[in-house]
Amino acid sequence: MKAKIQKSTVKALAPQDKAFEVLDTEIKGFLLRVQPTGRKTFYYSYRPKGGNKKRIKIGVLDAALTEQQARDKAIILAGQVRDGQDVQKEKQTERKVAKEARNATLGKFIENRYKPWVLANLKSGQESLNNIEYSFKHLKPYALEDINVALIERWRTEKLDEGKLKPATINRRVISLRAILSKAVEWELLDKHPLQRLKQLSIDDNKTARYLSKEEQSRLNTVLAARDEDIKAGRDNANLHRGARHKPLLPSLSACAYGDRLSPLVILSLKTGMRRGELFDIEWLDVDFGHKIVTVKAENAKSGKTRHIPLNDTAIKVLLSWRDQSESLSGRVFPSDNGGRLDNVNKAWRNVLEKAEIIGFRWHDMRHDFASKLVMHGVPLNTVRELCGHADLNTTLRYAHLAPDHKADAVALID
Repeated sequence: MKAKIQKSTVKALAPQDKAFEVLDTEIKGFLLRVQPTGRKTFYYSYRPKGGNKKRIKIGVLDAALTEQQARDKAIILAGQVRDGQDVQKEKQTERKVAKEARNATLGKFIENRYKPWVLANLKSGQESLNNIEYSFKHLKPYALEDINVALIERWRTEKLDEGKLKPATINRRVISLRAILSKAVEWELLDKHPLQRLKQLSIDDNKTARYLSKEEQSRLNTVLAARDEDIKAGRDNANLHRGARHKPLLPSLSACAYGDRLSPLVILSLKTGMRRGELFDIEWLDVDFGHKIVTVKAENAKSGKTRHIPLNDTAIKVLLSWRDQSESLSGRVFPSDNGGRLDNVNKAWRNVLEKAEIIGFRWHDMRHDFASKLVMHGVPLNTVRELCGHADLNTTLRYAHLAPDHKADAVALID
């Protein structure tokens, strides 16, 4: 029997005592097989070059596969056959790969599939992989489908009892694992997300932002300045020592504003609110001295969006001074000692905080300091959001209580 396989035609087909087939009049090889039970299955029949006739199953007519969808798939298959592809062989290969992937462990899936993808597509890809290595290494031997809510809840309970990780940190680690399993679902290696019902740990989203007091700020400035002078004096002493032994002298720092990169990094962080990674990635081309603006490019921003931050006089002065003593005015503003990307300044930063007697203040808190002081000076929250590059206003609202008398003024309106 021949007919155009479409909704009206298929609907009119009644099951018979024996199975029968309907060949489509427009797409060569497209057919529908009707079983005595009423089951209707779409196929595509073709003959590969130099081979015997083959038939590939498109699918059963149901809510997930309509007549038109089956036609569309048949058209795609017909095109592949015209291009010389053996679609049956490729389908079998796909099934084999999918079967192997379904049986793969979390470790193998990460190494073979997820790692190449995440490093190529996400700026935070390595951080995500590190989170898995630190927290879920014990799950790597597990098959993907064997990872479940009970396993993760047990791990969370252990970490909370140990007191080594805060709820917010635990949530971030679990998000990294969720992302891997989400890709496994998207790539059809899992039928459903195994952690779909897992709820995040409750955290206080309105916790007080840490910022420096005037006294702390003064002590920080004093320690940074003293540190720079010590480094410059140390360089001079080292050159005296080298000169006495007829060794090549190191570049003098006497005329430089800073001993090394730490002071300008800290000051710029406080005056621009840039994230540490953003500071590490800015290049001299991103600094517009004429218009007093630094640009955080989309590929270096956590939000994935470019933003432009005005530079105040202090920030401009710092950058000009640092430019004067930099070896190169191309590439990164703060390269590492070997010219690559700076990794961290943790040790030097901890030493400065200790000498300045500043407690409970992390590098990231300089970003909070920037936002907090903007709000305290009456800057609208949405402007603060734009300057900080927050994805939404809810993140910025944690600073709302610092606005000068905003709550008192609001309540006074109904007095």
